[in-house]
Amino acid sequence: MIDLDPAHATPLAERLRPKNIGEVIGQRHLLGPDKPLAVAFASGEPHSMILWGPPGVGKTTLARLMANAFDSAFIALSAVLSGVKDIREAVEMARNYQAHGKRTLVFVDEVHRFNKSQQDAFLPHVESGLFVFIGATTENPSFEVNGALLSRAAVYVLKSLDDEEMGELLSRALHELGDLETDEEARHALIASADGDGRKLLNNVEIAARAAVRTPARRIDAALLASSLAQNLRRFDKGGDAFYDQISALHKSVRGSDPDAALYWFCRMLDGGADPRYLARRIVRMAWEDIGIADPRGARIALDAAETYERLGTPEGELALAQALIYLAVAAKSNAGYNAYNAARRFVSQDKSRPIPIHLRNAPTKLMKELGYGHEYRYAHDEPNAYAAGESYLPEGMPAPNWYRPTPRGLEQKIGEKLAWLSQLDAQARASAPSRGAAKQDAATQGRKATTRGGVAATPPESAAADGDD
Repeated sequence: MIDLDPAHATPLAERLRPKNIGEVIGQRHLLGPDKPLAVAFASGEPHSMILWGPPGVGKTTLARLMANAFDSAFIALSAVLSGVKDIREAVEMARNYQAHGKRTLVFVDEVHRFNKSQQDAFLPHVESGLFVFIGATTENPSFEVNGALLSRAAVYVLKSLDDEEMGELLSRALHELGDLETDEEARHALIASADGDGRKLLNNVEIAARAAVRTPARRIDAALLASSLAQNLRRFDKGGDAFYDQISALHKSVRGSDPDAALYWFCRMLDGGADPRYLARRIVRMAWEDIGIADPRGARIALDAAETYERLGTPEGELALAQALIYLAVAAKSNAGYNAYNAARRFVSQDKSRPIPIHLRNAPTKLMKELGYGHEYRYAHDEPNAYAAGESYLPEGMPAPNWYRPTPRGLEQKIGEKLAWLSQLDAQARASAPSRGAAKQDAATQGRKATTRGGVAATPPESAAADGDD
């Protein structure tokens, strides 16, 4: 008999809440023999802790079980609904329990939603031992929980339930509902729909079961699930760790030249509700950070894909973004420009304001010309090969920083060859006719020597604007 009596108002998730740690599904890395929480339960001495993990993996259940195991009063607060007044009331309740010789466990769900002052309100009472504090969070506590509170609590990381554990939970749910009949296809669909969230699985089973009892077959199958469950979105917290972890995985897949992995993470994020415009911005960033001048076409393709999405929208425009990702993944890689820019920014932020060399200064007035501004400046276009060999463009006394070091890949290979050739011209100019001092020429020449890879070219290299294929 299917147990879906309307008078039985208790949700399925609550009916199946474990009564002891032996009934808990999952978290074997914490609850297995000699594992941290198993030891904590066996010790007889509770301690404050932060339970960090995705939704529906048992954070609240573990807190309740701990209160029962240590015969403690259980006070639950929700950081979404509670304020300082509720915290004060919890403190007073704990004092009353203490006066009657009973320990108290205060559980705060979504503790990251409390602001600093609210979190600080727990500190003196945790330190005095008035109560044991257990916070639950789906966000990284390193960023969201005050350091003072974090230092007084152990952090335990809970994991999503895997398919085997979800299957075990599903079997319990179907048994609780009177051994409701289903098939393997429907079981797989139910498990996939919950995405490792046990509570979501139980809610979906309950919805499907209520639909099943209204059909002649009175069973859950794939067709019934398609009609009874709304389109499922994978777990994708647009402001939390899952968001940034998936962005990180996408970026690293492109950098690692794996187009299939890049497409996987891209589709995962779209499936989870990520804004394609945000992904488009990140794709453009990847083009400049990890491909750069080794293949400048990558940046153009990324920008074209972003513009295509703006014109076509979803889903047609997503194809352009996907193909841009594929191109970036297989393109020649270089972070030489990225590293050079960051090094220059760091240097300038810490260095003094060096004077601009006289020969590089602008001279729009007669006075400036009389002061020597622009004197002996050599106009590159009037020089052989359009290059003023031996000239220095850095402030006087500044050593060559060698920030840009082209890689031997893609277009940068040709750039490196050109810089080697220019270095040779500098060396020849220094040897034959020193101009404004050897120090300036040395800075220019040695700088180019340090940035090139390989020997010095004897003849002008092929244009660096030529095709950049490896």
